[in-house]
Amino acid sequence: MIIVKKIKYTIAIGLLICSTLVFSQSNKFKVTLDAGHGDHDFGAVYNGHIEKNINLGITLKVGKILERNSSIEVIYTRKTDVFIDLVERANIANRADSNIFVSIHCNANKNTVADGTETYVMGMSKNASNLEAAKRENQVITMEKDYKQKYQGFDPNKPETMLGMTIMQEEFIENSIALAGKIQDRFVQDLGKKSRGGGVKQAPYMVLHKAYMPRVLIENGFISNPVEGAKLDSEDGQQEIAEAIAKAITSYKKEFFDGEASDVQMEKPSQRVDDKPINQVTENKKSDVVEKPETKSEDKEVVKGIAYKIQISASTTKLELVPNNFKGLKNISCIHNSKIYKYMYGETSSYEEAKKLLNQAIDKGYDSAYILAFKDGKSVDVKDVIK
Repeated sequence: MIIVKKIKYTIAIGLLICSTLVFSQSNKFKVTLDAGHGDHDFGAVYNGHIEKNINLGITLKVGKILERNSSIEVIYTRKTDVFIDLVERANIANRADSNIFVSIHCNANKNTVADGTETYVMGMSKNASNLEAAKRENQVITMEKDYKQKYQGFDPNKPETMLGMTIMQEEFIENSIALAGKIQDRFVQDLGKKSRGGGVKQAPYMVLHKAYMPRVLIENGFISNPVEGAKLDSEDGQQEIAEAIAKAITSYKKEFFDGEASDVQMEKPSQRVDDKPINQVTENKKSDVVEKPETKSEDKEVVKGIAYKIQISASTTKLELVPNNFKGLKNISCIHNSKIYKYMYGETSSYEEAKKLLNQAIDKGYDSAYILAFKDGKSVDVKDVIK
């Protein structure tokens, strides 16, 4: 009898320990770090500087810094000089149910004077430089076996073959922009680096397209630039960049996962935080603008039924809702969550009219615009509404 009690007691203790371990593991913030290129895929090579090696050096340093925090779990797509398919890099993050995916790269240009950093989120773009950067990175898939079948006819030289991305509702765009913005801020403020293009960019990167979580791709600098290339290929230079990236990731974790800097806490990587509307204005009158980010959405008048709007941009910057801030477009509205402001053009109950509004926004230069759907004032999936 005593032996039976001891066995039951031992089992109970074991179950308690297991449940505690499972809870602690599930409560960790998971970061997948992706060192671009590898093995026979050298990436860019200039003046003896090899991109695949620099990417790996920075990635391992970022991971080492993050691993000092017991509440962070780091997953690597590669830790050695090996070749990993683009889709497999994303799937590593997907299988781990990571909270964020960070792909680390270096830039290059025939113009050896070019310098500075760029941070990308997933999205379609007609901007020539953005597309060239995406094409360069997407060319990696041609080194993979059966890539035409694996990527279902995607042509790395024609990003538009990534079907539907111009109107697909991007579930993670706000959080991706928030993460990318924090990385760019650290580069500029801590390292004094030049932010090319003035902020976060969008481009159709296949490695980002296949990762189902907030994700960013970082171009840490130009190895084609003699000065910047030497810095990127040095231990000190890589350590500085790694510390800036790790600091940005930790800041993002505190704000969106721990909830320390916000009332919003993400329960899952894919969960979107509630959007709160900012009063809409259609004329250029400052006196008419009343913006109260703290106001809860339920305090606003809710429009019943289905409504479509065109998201033209998302940013950490709060803008006055007037035409001159949006390339002349009127009927601009905004909703926000935490520090992300989502700017939208137009409103209609007709999907056909929404497609016309989308084309108008694209014609104005908003190449990454797409359609949002709302039901009784709440954001819903466009595909579900159409069905």
